[in-house]
Amino acid sequence: MKHPRAPIVVIGGGVAGLATALAAAPAPVRLLCRAIDGTGSASALAQGGIAAALDPADSPLAHTEDTLVAGAHHNNVAMVRWLCAQAPEAIAWLQAQGVAFDRDAGGALKLGREGGHRVARIVHAGGDASGAVLLRALLAKAQCAAHIQWRGGLDADALLLRDGAVCGVRAIDGQGRQHVIEASAVVLATGGIGALFACTSNPSGADGSGLALGMAAGARARDLEFVQFHPTALDVPGAHCLPLITEALRGAGARLRDAGGRLLMEGLHPLGDLAPRDVVARRVWQARRQARRDDGRVWLDASAITAEWETAFPTVLAACLKHGIDPRRQPIPVTPAAHFHMGGLVVDGDGRTSVPGLYAAGEVACNGVHGANRLASNSLLEGILCGRRLGAVLAATPAVVGRGEHRWAERGSALAATDLSRLRDLLWQAAGPVRRTESLRHYLLQLMAWQGQGWQARLAQSLLDAALQRHESLGAHYIAAPEMDV
Repeated sequence: MKHPRAPIVVIGGGVAGLATALAAAPAPVRLLCRAIDGTGSASALAQGGIAAALDPADSPLAHTEDTLVAGAHHNNVAMVRWLCAQAPEAIAWLQAQGVAFDRDAGGALKLGREGGHRVARIVHAGGDASGAVLLRALLAKAQCAAHIQWRGGLDADALLLRDGAVCGVRAIDGQGRQHVIEASAVVLATGGIGALFACTSNPSGADGSGLALGMAAGARARDLEFVQFHPTALDVPGAHCLPLITEALRGAGARLRDAGGRLLMEGLHPLGDLAPRDVVARRVWQARRQARRDDGRVWLDASAITAEWETAFPTVLAACLKHGIDPRRQPIPVTPAAHFHMGGLVVDGDGRTSVPGLYAAGEVACNGVHGANRLASNSLLEGILCGRRLGAVLAATPAVVGRGEHRWAERGSALAATDLSRLRDLLWQAAGPVRRTESLRHYLLQLMAWQGQGWQARLAQSLLDAALQRHESLGAHYIAAPEMDV
């Protein structure tokens, strides 16, 4: 008697998880998400668009070269070439899913420019609301797909292994009840770790939970030290999750200024305010340190922008107005914020981790495409393309039923709220945009005393340990000289 195939379990409701689930048809999929309605992913907050060589004067080769330069040539070159070559097709697929990208008066796709790009090659949807527009379209498709069952309000906290292969998930609902789901494969699409830092552009759920779960099951991780800090989040004193101030503003002519009104990036990089994010974030970090001593702040001056804010930058406009700032007339106070994790679970081009039956896509995965520092607007692109590729692989992979000993790999208990707040401050000081070896050692020793107190502390310890193992600066991992004032 033939038994029905166990479902593919996808954990995470952002673009990577949705793209994977949609592409896995006709195999049955259970899509698990912490939020009841699928909200709360970093994808929904993405203001940048999707990079693709669509202009006749542009090329996938140029896109590849910019990606490698931004990534400090630490990238997996083959993956970068594949990503950039497939980018135009990703735009076409998204349009087929109902995504209406912004167009000019002549009907052609508008192409914007962001940091690290030599030309304008960024497509947006809804101005600076690209992530939300993409997510709505993919959610609508997933809700109509007969092979996908949405399970909201569940937090996956353990993986079931049999014969050394992942074959199930345990999840906890809002009432504390356990749900065990058998699986033919499990996909982690849980996002990054930005919320483990004191200042982040990510939502609070981007806390590394999937990364910690995969590592608990024995999956290898790499490049944990490479954390990208966006140079321009809205500087809201005392806040944790900060509104992002999109890089597209600088692409449209906004300039960074120090507390004295001087141009911050002048003479520091050939691309000026549009230098790669790691370069700009370090400069803003250092200028803010100096500004605090002078009782000042760092500002983004957007007075030169002539675009209609209501259509081009509605998200930024609303966030600034909410905090009493009119960016059309007033400079915007900005700060770096943890934004994207280039490291993660080691995966091959098809999303396989080192543990059979366990896969990963999106920010929780590390296939090497971003290197040591992600190029702007390559993240949604990676989530879409790698998710679709993984879904197709899973749809064609026969389910294997293990019959041996089984065990649970548990993520473990979480830190108490006060300890989590302390951890965020610790990581911000130790592993922010500018790092010092002695600080990394000092804070790592502090964390080692937290053993057994929470999975977030174990994950943070792994990050600091990786940072100490890389002795020289590379991309987003910048080690200041001992005498440097940081």
